[in-house]
Amino acid sequence: MIQDRYTLAFKLYPYERSVDQDAVTPVRHPVVVMGGGPVGLGTALDLGRQGVPVVLLDDHEGIGMGSRAICFAKRTLDIADRYGCGEAMVDKGVVWNVGKVFHDDRQVFDFNLLPEEGHKNPAFINLQQPYFEKFLYEQIEAAVANGAPIDIRGKNRVDAVKQHDGYVEITAMTPEGPYTLEADWMIGCDGASSPLRGMLGLDFEGRIFQDSFLIADIRMKAEYPTERWFWFEPYFKSGASALLHKQPDDVWRIDFQIGWDADRKEEMKEENIRKRLDAMLGEGIEYDIVWSSIYTFQCKRMETFRHANVLFAGDAAHQVSPFGARGANSGMQDVDNLGWKLGLVINGKAPESLLDSYSEERVYGADENILNSTRATDFITPKSKVSHTFRNAVLDLAQQFPFARPMVNSGRLSLPCTYDDLSLNGQDALTGGPTRTRVGSPCPDAPLQDKHLLSLLGDEFILLTINADAPDSLEDEGISMRRVALTAEDDATGMLSERYLGEAKSGVYLIRPDQHVAARWSTFDETSVRAALRKACGKE
Repeated sequence: MIQDRYTLAFKLYPYERSVDQDAVTPVRHPVVVMGGGPVGLGTALDLGRQGVPVVLLDDHEGIGMGSRAICFAKRTLDIADRYGCGEAMVDKGVVWNVGKVFHDDRQVFDFNLLPEEGHKNPAFINLQQPYFEKFLYEQIEAAVANGAPIDIRGKNRVDAVKQHDGYVEITAMTPEGPYTLEADWMIGCDGASSPLRGMLGLDFEGRIFQDSFLIADIRMKAEYPTERWFWFEPYFKSGASALLHKQPDDVWRIDFQIGWDADRKEEMKEENIRKRLDAMLGEGIEYDIVWSSIYTFQCKRMETFRHANVLFAGDAAHQVSPFGARGANSGMQDVDNLGWKLGLVINGKAPESLLDSYSEERVYGADENILNSTRATDFITPKSKVSHTFRNAVLDLAQQFPFARPMVNSGRLSLPCTYDDLSLNGQDALTGGPTRTRVGSPCPDAPLQDKHLLSLLGDEFILLTINADAPDSLEDEGISMRRVALTAEDDATGMLSERYLGEAKSGVYLIRPDQHVAARWSTFDETSVRAALRKACGKE
């Protein structure tokens, strides 16, 4: 039997009556987050760690349903490290860097997503989403024990939202009936269907691809390597394409492309799922189906992610196809971008207009993801004989000739966005500096004597100096900046210099709390650094 629920389930925050339910007048909170998935939990944790009071409302009680997202990229692991749960994710997850692409029964080529050394985290891990939520929640519990003002409310379904001048009025339904609360800021992390978006009558536009995909999570003992395997027109005839991934606990994720005209009710019958699986796995392989679903590709986003004092993040703001693992990973980059900005605004250290840059930068990132996702989907699901012939010709060439391999698109895998030429960017005055660490880019890791660079940067404004003099700290209009001073002696492998200096002999980087480069120079100049800091905070 297919289990109605995935066996991996955590009742993290069972319903408890809150004091707000007994209040005579609605209680006002600085921030209310709607939705308790990884994006909502990450947002609550980020803000709470800054001392910002936050209430999270979720209509469940933390129970994982299905594995949903399973691929977490290096950028997400780097963010999770700052939140305190990166190592737990890597320890539990299945680490992989290698992918293989097949056409029929032939391997076309393989690829390594992180061929260079010197990074703490791998390119990807596979980990069922409920584990990620559990690890985030454990960090929330630890933060609350240390005084962080985070209130997670299970079985609190948001039924109505009204925007007023300067605040939001929210009606939540609980097992004991409805109550009303208010928020200075509300953040919608409530998924692709986003009831909040619907309540406010906001658009969510884009493209739906006319194809259907069947997901089956199965538990089995198998000798397949921990790699991403993708088949175009697989020899086992279970679909027009297929994908195989290993997860923890002997669970494997398998995707079959079954066509737009597939009868979903028939396809979801256990005997029909097993026919596809048996054809792929061969006779005699024992397995249990623990979760299954059918989905279509959709590439959509809101026009803007900020609507006065309501902001949207994750799938509520943008949606892409799952090939490429951009859903949860881009959602965590939303959290990473929004958290420090909203914290500064609430604490009176930055103007409210800084939040417009959240929408600007993450819309930019969403468009990049949608472009890559659309290209992958068009390649995986050609819609004409001509495009199908072209696709297969590229696959044939790629087996022998490296020049054709970049044209093969089985899902360009998630990479962090570089915010080129956007409004918060300061000077890029590092003569001879590497392109990969240009202004707007996320900081790459690098090995030092006894640790890795990203662990030194933390989640505050940093002045990173390499072979350069500067003050140990600076403060400008209430914003503090801490110096991380490194020299050639710290760079035993030369990777720090390669990634941050290039042809330069010294370098000074202003790094944002989300570890994106705000500005860089060859040497320290206080006037330039202060100007860049103010610009990064939306003050210039």
